[in-house]
Amino acid sequence: MSQRNDVTEILQLAAGGSPIAAEQLYSLLYEELRRLAGRHLQKERPDHTLQATELVHEAYVRLIDQTRAQWRSRAHFLAIASRAMRRILVDHARGRARAKRGGGWEKVPFEQALTLGNPEAETIVLELDSALSKLADREPDKARVVEMHFFGGLTHEECAEIMGISVRTIARHWDYAQAWLHREMTAEPGSA
Repeated sequence: MSQRNDVTEILQLAAGGSPIAAEQLYSLLYEELRRLAGRHLQKERPDHTLQATELVHEAYVRLIDQTRAQWRSRAHFLAIASRAMRRILVDHARGRARAKRGGGWEKVPFEQALTLGNPEAETIVLELDSALSKLADREPDKARVVEMHFFGGLTHEECAEIMGISVRTIARHWDYAQAWLHREMTAEPGSA
């Protein structure tokens, strides 16, 4: 049996509430979760107070406490873990924004959201999250592709496997989502 099949079996046992399976799962996927957390943190400001290890631990605790989890595969679990990490970072940024000068937001070009080490990263994360939430309301599949590909670092092939659609459709969703987010984040306030 391959490691991927082992992980899928352990995921199912962990979802059923097995604490031993949860520990095995953590051991098997820790390095991948740590790389995933590192990718998320690369998009944050350099002096971010959360470290990759803390992000992994917080996301894992949130995931393993879910009683109705139906993880289908390693890639599916990692996609959900990526979403959990994104939520943690957004919650962290919101908390800092509230504490800092009333938490005012400012529109920034979409390209800046992809710039590593940007000193305005918290504002950009909040703006991107807001735009992504709007996209999810209108086009949930396209928003899901952004979460898995951009935030989770999953390939188009892995996204296609998780969503049960073709790689070509994933590529179209990705192109559409990028254009939509760019337009949303560069629009003047009050314009629609």
